[in-house]
Amino acid sequence: MKVFLLQVHVVFGSCSLFNSPALKMSVGFIGAGQLVQALVKGFSAAGVIATHRITASSPETGLSTATGLRKLGVNLTTSNKEAVKRSDVLFLAVKPHIIPFVLDEIGPDIEDRHLIVSCAAGVTISSIEKKLLQHRPAPKVMRCMTNTPVMVREGATVYATGLHANIEDVKLLEQLMASVGYCTEVEEDLIDAVTGLSGSGPAYAFTAVDALADGGVKMGLPRRLAVRLGAQALLGAARMLLDSEQHPGQLKDNVASPGGATIHALHVMESGGFRSLLINAVEASCIRTRELQHLADQEKISAAAIKKTTLKKVLQQPGVNGTGVAVRTGISRNSPSFKHK
Repeated sequence: MKVFLLQVHVVFGSCSLFNSPALKMSVGFIGAGQLVQALVKGFSAAGVIATHRITASSPETGLSTATGLRKLGVNLTTSNKEAVKRSDVLFLAVKPHIIPFVLDEIGPDIEDRHLIVSCAAGVTISSIEKKLLQHRPAPKVMRCMTNTPVMVREGATVYATGLHANIEDVKLLEQLMASVGYCTEVEEDLIDAVTGLSGSGPAYAFTAVDALADGGVKMGLPRRLAVRLGAQALLGAARMLLDSEQHPGQLKDNVASPGGATIHALHVMESGGFRSLLINAVEASCIRTRELQHLADQEKISAAAIKKTTLKKVLQQPGVNGTGVAVRTGISRNSPSFKHK
């Protein structure tokens, strides 16, 4: 893996890239879920690319996220191949265990112009390159981990670069992802840990706000006000930390006066194992990410799961056969019992 050591630090929406003209290339997404919707909204808000230059593939175009993308002006299709043909930068935004099957399908359509960016948790650059090398001598692959706050241009993104991606590819991905938050390059072996921390982090924050609001409601606050105050407390604390050179522990101490209400509350949190719970949550997410990579490497998927992907739709399309995209169930393609349904 090559490391170009480029970093773009974006804090609460301040970046000169936002003033640059919209990119003229096209972006494609394999998948049309929550993350894709968040990225498209962020890109659109930043003005980094026009939505009519974005294509997303989904087996069910009636899903709420797909409908939302259509309303934003994104081109929706049920064909992964079409998404490839209409894009220069292609984001793989499906479940990790689906990635090998998607690559088998779209591999023949990848051209020299394509930059492949995987957002799938745990899926390594080398595993993607290995698949694509069956069709192209030097596929350009990058891997990134981002999170849903890209929707409001406050995302946290890290990326790693494959063997064949060049400095221009890095700059292009940087321009896209820095327009929607903080973006920096890391060694690939750190990305699983990033998944556990900032990739899953918004869910931890939402859970914390929900719990804080419950506390407020218990003590008499209206629910809507309690949620707003809890969210604002986290937002303000995050801004203070990012704007400060102080350790978070010091900022915490600044709030907790001797014998006051806050130190009593912190004692209760410590007694309940609050720190350990967060540490264990990050660890659990990271471990699960590595398990997902193992599942992807095995290239096994249940018949029930395959119905939720574009693969079933792909096999129904004219001119597409099952070569290279069969479900790994132990049934041979030559077996009489193997049928495309």
